[in-house]
Order: sequence, then C-alpha cells, then structure tokens
Amino acid sequence: MSSTVKLAFKKHAPDYFLMALVWFLVIFGLTMISSVSVFESYTVTKKLDPANPRNDFYLWRDFWHILVSLPVFWVALKIPYRFWKKAAHLCFGASIILLILLFTGFGVKLGGATAWLHIPFLPSIQPAEIAKLGLILYLASWLEGRREELQTLESGFYPFSMIVGTVVLLLVLQPDFGTVLMVVAIALALYYAAGACIKHLLSGLGVSLFLALIVILTVPYVNQRMKVFLDPTIDPKSRNVGWQIQQALIAVGNGGWYGLGFGKSVQKYGYLPEVESDTIFAVSAEELGFLRIGFIVLAFLLVGWRGFQIANRAPDRFAKMAAVGITSWIVFQAFLNIAVNLKIFPLTGITLPFVSYGGSSLVIVIFTTGILLNISQYTSRAYEDLVYRGRHWRTPLS
Repeated sequence: MSSTVKLAFKKHAPDYFLMALVWFLVIFGLTMISSVSVFESYTVTKKLDPANPRNDFYLWRDFWHILVSLPVFWVALKIPYRFWKKAAHLCFGASIILLILLFTGFGVKLGGATAWLHIPFLPSIQPAEIAKLGLILYLASWLEGRREELQTLESGFYPFSMIVGTVVLLLVLQPDFGTVLMVVAIALALYYAAGACIKHLLSGLGVSLFLALIVILTVPYVNQRMKVFLDPTIDPKSRNVGWQIQQALIAVGNGGWYGLGFGKSVQKYGYLPEVESDTIFAVSAEELGFLRIGFIVLAFLLVGWRGFQIANRAPDRFAKMAAVGITSWIVFQAFLNIAVNLKIFPLTGITLPFVSYGGSSLVIVIFTTGILLNISQYTSRAYEDLVYRGRHWRTPLS
C-alpha cells in the first residue's frame, strides 16, 4: 500500500452533515411529542394521580431519554470501530441471552407480545432493539472474512440462514413480526452488499415470502391485520386495527398542503392511537402539512445517502458491512413506518427512528449512529477522488 493510500485512511473529522441530520430529527421528535402527546399524557397521569393530571408526561420522559442518549452517543463516537469487530461475538451472544430472558419471569407482555424485559433495579429494556445491533455487528464480522465462500451453499447461504434464523425464531416466539420483517430486510441487504450469490439471495427472499404467507394465513392477529389493511371497514372491533388505519389517513388528509398548525391536531385527542410513537408521522402531517413534513422524509433520504457513502468509502470490509447494516436499519425502518401511516403497508408496530417516543429504541439507534459516525472518521478521501474525479466509476461493495 502506497503512502498516499495510507494517508487517505488517516483519522479525520466525522460526517458533521450526517450528525446534524440525526440531531435535527431527534429535536423534531421532541418538539412534536410536546404537541401530539398532551391528551395521552393527561390520560396516563390522571390514572396515576387523579388529583394532579399533567399534559407533559411524555414530553419530559422523552427529554430524559435524550439526555441519556447524549453520553451514549459520545462514547460510541469515540470508540474506534474496530473494537466492535472484536466484541461482535459478545454483543450477539448478549442479545440472544436477552431475547431468551423474555420467556422467563423477567419478560413482560404488553400489547399481545412479550417484548419488554423488567429486571430489578434496572430500567425496562426492549431486547429486540439490542438484537438488531448485535446481529449487524456479528454479520459484519462474519462476512468480512468471506468472499468466495458466499458463492456456496455450505459455507455461505446455510450458515447465514442459521445466524439470522436464530434471531428470527426468538422474535417469532414473542411474537414480534414487525421486528422480524426489519431483521430479515437488514440481513438481506448485508448479504447482497457482501457480494452473495444472487441465486441464493433470491432463494432466501423466496423462502422468506413463503414463510410470511404461512404466518399471514395461520396466525390469527396477523391474518386479521392483513384483511383490515385490504379493507379497514371490515374491522369487527371498534377502535382496533381498522380504526387506527382510518384515523391515520384522516390525520394526514386533515393536514393538506400546509397543515392545521402546530398544536392544533384533532386526531391526537383520543381518536388516533399511539400518537407519540407508532403514528407520530400521521399526526405531525396533520399539524405541519405535506410541504413541511416532506422535509422529514427528505432528512431520512439524506441519512441514507450519507450512510451509504460512508459504506462505499470505508477503510475495510468490516466497516463497509457495519455501515451498510446500520444505514439499512435506519432507512428501512423509517420508510416502513411512513408506509404504515399512509396505508401503503399493513400495521407493524414499528416506530419512526429518532422521532417516536421510546427509551430503548431512541438510545440504541443513537448509539448505533455514533458507531456509523466513528466509521466516517476513517473513510478514504483518496477513494472519493477516484470515484468523483477519476475515469473509473465502480462500487467497492461489488
């Protein structure tokens, strides 16, 4: 390796543009929670303390989640990304253990799924969020040393399927099919970026779709969600899945081009469920309108653009895979949430990254972004010159 190329990988400033986008989305989320959660906050606090109900319950909790995220983000930004290659096995193993603990006395069932872990003297956590990061780091480490092996079934596709299948099985048992969808999408994106055999990739996609069809046909609540997605008016239970879809569409429609104005949403007053989390996009569209909420969609597109640029200019294969996995996670989840709010995709229970209320999801996704930004400090500027000024245009992931 020449001295010029060595110098190209010397540590430099992180991607400040990506950093600004992330914290813009976090502050936007806090701002919108201060508006859309007033009714839900009043309802919750009235049950806890009937004499002193408040309308800022979710606002302050989200504020404290952000404060916790700040040192977590700083730590992830400062730890050299190669540390995570060494710790990948430990991170993956720990995430599997946390998922298994859900089926012990520490697991708490909420909304029909055992997705939360309550351990004495510790804050409640959602292991599925940790499992996403653990899987990304482990797959990045596993794929780093495999190039030719990925073209074979025995050394490539079968081991890959077993790794992903372990996480998927534990998520199905909760059951949490929304996260299953996210995990499979992230894993397939990583497998493709690593240069896997297209036939194997398509086979894996086909098997996933076949299993998804079986789930839709045999799991009652998933089957009901699919039917209601196709026709929200057939929902037999008042204020159930069909109600949520209809009210989300009403919220988006009420907003029009310019919105009703900040704080003036109608749907947040007990009509649309989960306004501070799953459906915050719909209520934000109602208050801000299509033109303003479009900037949030653009922000996620720019996050994807910068993230995949970091992957293309990463200094080594592990960094490329980790950057692809992290960026895919953020972008896929964001647009899946938006698609659900616009009735483009069935209800999944997936939150909007950086924006929706949620301690585990916010802290973990900000920590994960810190890892991505650390990778951005080692990107190759020589590669950037080659791609954008040279004669040869090709992606190093290929």
